Order: sequence, then structure tokens, then C-alpha cells
Amino acid sequence: MDLVPLNDWGFFHLPPRPCVIAGPCSAESEEQVMETAKGLKAVGINVFRAGIWKPRTHPGSFEGVGTPGLKWMQKVKKEYGMKICTEVASEKHVFECLKYGVDMVWLGARTTANPFLVQEIAEALRDTDIPVLVKNPVNPDLDLWIGAFERLNAQGIRKLGAIHRGVSSAAKIKYRNDPQWDMAVELRARYPELPLFADPSHMGGKRDYLQELSQRAMDLGLEGLMIESHCDPSCALSDASQQLTPSDLIVLLESLVVRDAVTMDEQFNDELRQLRAQIDVIDENLIYTLASRMKVSRAIGSLKKQNSVAIVQPGRWDAVLDKVGASAVNYGLDPEFVKRIFNLIHDASVAEQNK
Repeated sequence: MDLVPLNDWGFFHLPPRPCVIAGPCSAESEEQVMETAKGLKAVGINVFRAGIWKPRTHPGSFEGVGTPGLKWMQKVKKEYGMKICTEVASEKHVFECLKYGVDMVWLGARTTANPFLVQEIAEALRDTDIPVLVKNPVNPDLDLWIGAFERLNAQGIRKLGAIHRGVSSAAKIKYRNDPQWDMAVELRARYPELPLFADPSHMGGKRDYLQELSQRAMDLGLEGLMIESHCDPSCALSDASQQLTPSDLIVLLESLVVRDAVTMDEQFNDELRQLRAQIDVIDENLIYTLASRMKVSRAIGSLKKQNSVAIVQPGRWDAVLDKVGASAVNYGLDPEFVKRIFNLIHDASVAEQNK
């Protein structure tokens, strides 16, 4: 992709990290928008976000104030000198944003998942110079995410950035969305020149998780954060539980550890951090997979006990070892090494089934 570096957007300057985009989930009133912007400006935030059109699951929920909210955003820009940005999901949204001088737009997760809408938005943005951020789709489809960037870039949009907000999950997890950091790591590996932000607000869903998710984003080398901030979160009309006051936001940002290089060789350190970040994500996925496998093993053990079937069945396990040994060879791994690992897993599974 042909991209303009983040430093040349006129929004952020690296270092330091993180680059921060903050503001309420939704623009609710002129007073709320201006009060929040005032608080954010006071703590050094220069890029103000607010939802104008809200894609809600059920009709009848608060779906945003629409175009009138852009006038309030315009006032933020004029009075506080902040850059303003909002989410767009259609050609009409784009044209309204351009009319009111919005400085940057982003595509939400549901929009990214729809190539027709992405193409419509890309064509509406053609011949403009405003940056466009793209959230990952709701499902863990990296190619669909990349396809959105390709559609935008093909229309001449060169100021592009990614927002990683996690993916929907049917499993019961503590976060609102499954972080699946491996998506962000793989995107960075394929397009190292693409600026990458994290959205801990939608990833976590609760204020309690924002710091740990933001820190993880910094550990993975992401450039910035998009965090929801409201002057009075308790009164928010949408996503009240995941928004911070401006004063709480600065406490979070000051708590983050942004690690410097350990040697003078920046290229070495950058490459090392990226590789280690990949290892960390893979290790987390391994733990998750092992836990899932053990859960199934317990269910098998319960079923065997109910039907008076022996826990250990050597013929079955021999077949499993033959299968994983052959797969190991296909992936360039030592089959004996893989078999040793699986035998340890099998021993633990048998122990669980015997409980």
C-alpha cells in the first residue's frame, strides 16, 4: 500500500507514544460535548472523537443525534483547536462530515465486514486528504480487514490507520470482545508501515480492564489508543460502563509503561520486540487451546464413567500419536518432540478424567 507516515498527518508526533484519540461514545448534547472536550484539552489530548451515528443492535436504542452533533464537534474544533473525528457507515455520512470540516473518520467493525459499504465510503472519500482509520471486522477475518484498506488505498486515500478492537466471541470471557492480539501482530507483520491503534474501550467493555489492555497494546508496539471519555459517564446514553472521565483518562495514560530500546541499534530492537510480541500472543493462544482441550477431556471422562467405559484406551491414543507425528513432519517439526508434548497432555487428561 502507498501510505503517508503518521508523523505527516499533522495530528500526532512520534515519539512519544501513545498517540491518543479520546471523547465520548456518543455526542449527546452540546453541553456534554463541550464539557468533555474542555476536560480532554486540559489534560493534553488534541484529537477529539464522538459518535454521531450509532449502529445499534436493536431499534429504539439511542442511535445518535445525527448531523446536528457535527455542529457541536465543529465548535470544539473552533474553540479548543482540537482535531475532530467520528465514525462513518455510508456515503451520506461522509458528505456530512466533509461539509462540517471533520478532520478524520473511522469505519466501525460492522462496516468493515461489509465490502459494499467500504467501497461506497472509499469512493465518497476519493480526492480528499483526511485520514481514515479502519476497525477490524467483528469476526476474526484478517483478509477482510486488509481488503478494506486496499479498497480505500485504491481510491487514493493514503493516510490510513488500523484500530484493533477485538472480535465477537461465543465463549464466556471477561472482556466484551476477545482481544485476539494475534490479528494485530499479523497485520503489523504484513504492513509494518500501517499505523496501528488499539480500542481498549470496546475490547474491555468495562473501565476496570482499560489499563491492562492499553498496557498490552504498548507492549506490542502499537502507536496509539482510541479511548472513550465522558464528562459524566454515569449519565452516558451509550456504553456508560466503559467510559472514563478526562481526569481518570490521564491517570491511566500516566500509568502506562512505554519501553525504550535497550541498545543503540533501533532496527534490532524493533525487530526483537515484534518477534517477542508474536511469541507472547502465540503462548496465550496455546494456553487457551490447552484449557479448551482439557474441558473436552473432562466431558469425555464423565461420559465414560456414566457408561462404565475404561478411561484409558491404548488403541485410540496410538492412533492420535501417529496422526500428530505425521502432522509434525508436514509443519517442519520434530515428530518425537511433538509426541512428547502430546503424551504429557494425555497424562494430564487421564488424571482429569480419573477425578
